[in-house]
Amino acid sequence: MKINTLKENKDFRRLYYRGKSIASPCLVTYVMKNRSGKVRVGITSGKKIGKAVQRNRARRIIRAAYYQLNGRINCGCDIVFVARTRTTEVKMQSVLSDMEKQLLQLGVIEE
Repeated sequence: MKINTLKENKDFRRLYYRGKSIASPCLVTYVMKNRSGKVRVGITSGKKIGKAVQRNRARRIIRAAYYQLNGRINCGCDIVFVARTRTTEVKMQSVLSDMEKQLLQLGVIEE
């Protein structure tokens, strides 16, 4: 399944400054409505997380969790998921539950 992704630095910066955010020990989620009506997703992991292997694993875990929730997102919005150091130490299911709680609080998905 192909997802629309955010690639431009300006898109990420716009979400960091003007989007709504919620943080948990393994994941930070930024959300902002867009005009296109499509859902666009960006996943980042900074150098604090570890070397390339850990950063790639964190992004892979977040992407797998997002695929589980992809069909439930009901609005055209931009979403950025930021990995934290805990992300590399936990299983995908705990990231999925954190992601689901955060997206529910931000009003992106419904129960």
